[in-house]
Amino acid sequence: MKQMALGRRQFSVGLGAAALGGFHLARAQSEGRIVLGQSAAFTGPAAQLGVQFNQGAKLFFDQLNAQGGVGKRMVEIRTLDDGYEPDRCAENTKKLIADEVFALFGYIGTPTSLAAMPLFNQAKVPFFGPFTGAEALRQPFNRLIFHVRASYYDETALIVRQLTNLGLKKIAVFYQNDAYGKAGLDGVTRALTELKLTPVATATVERNSVDVKAAVDKLVPAMPDAIVQITAYASAAAFVRAARKAGFGGTFYNVSFVGTQALADELGKDGAGVVVSQVVPSPYQPSRQITREFLEAIKKGGDKVQANYSSMEGYLAARVFTEGLRQAQASGKITRESFITGTESIGSQVISGFPVSFSATSHAASKFVEMSMLTGDGRVRT
Repeated sequence: MKQMALGRRQFSVGLGAAALGGFHLARAQSEGRIVLGQSAAFTGPAAQLGVQFNQGAKLFFDQLNAQGGVGKRMVEIRTLDDGYEPDRCAENTKKLIADEVFALFGYIGTPTSLAAMPLFNQAKVPFFGPFTGAEALRQPFNRLIFHVRASYYDETALIVRQLTNLGLKKIAVFYQNDAYGKAGLDGVTRALTELKLTPVATATVERNSVDVKAAVDKLVPAMPDAIVQITAYASAAAFVRAARKAGFGGTFYNVSFVGTQALADELGKDGAGVVVSQVVPSPYQPSRQITREFLEAIKKGGDKVQANYSSMEGYLAARVFTEGLRQAQASGKITRESFITGTESIGSQVISGFPVSFSATSHAASKFVEMSMLTGDGRVRT
């Protein structure tokens, strides 16, 4: 399949916060702007997840605004850095809600999203496109939460199916010791249980840490065929290197939250053969309509955004969000309530070649999952 070389990741955070500066949101909304609030990691060991997702979303919204927005209303993202820490995310969410943002958008991670949930539930603010596949945000059904990506259950089911189809049944799990890691572990265990199997070993790493020695010492002696990693890119890369140094010769599988490009950058040539499940189409294969639109938007924007899976997910989330806004506008007036009902009214359709399905009883748009592999030279193959 056609591959495109991926450049080094970009650290310049052209985030919406800088653009808005001290701009008071009440004034912004009075001018017709639709202001979204995003709390995400923009610094620290998970920063590239927030940076890349935001860049993709902002790319779409900037070009939407250049064409007149939605009903002449511009869409802007206000960003606050939470460093991928739940307490900081909760404080950010309180600020964003107090500033009367229209919706919360593109939050990064399970523990942070769960910290925000009681706050947006109480304020009745829509929570759209979180960068997490955790079941705790999907069940029980919450009318305020809209998911664009498939779930971790969907991803881990495909990983386990692929491994067992290859005859690899001794599967270990290296997971982050928080709600995200436990959600992924639950998914792997669930998929294995259906095959009357269990993980041969499990071990943890703390969030925002790369101290993986104890995990390596526990997992490598268990001699698994494969290790499924449920963590972010910095600790995943540290574990791959340390496990190989300790003699592990099996394969590494990751779920999409790891941050594929960031992981490739961290590992360099050591990334060869590392597998990552993906919940959006490849950003490197222009055979898909959404990818062609994404790459054209990057070109039109002056090649300031790197094409990778995280920026593609941000772009797609913004694209689907805008469809909900258009449905709301068609009903007469864009309000939070009309946005919710408008997005539900999208039903099952294909948006820029990407199938989505929303209804009054399901806000999980997609079950799309496919596998990709790092080649060790900065490329990602699907």
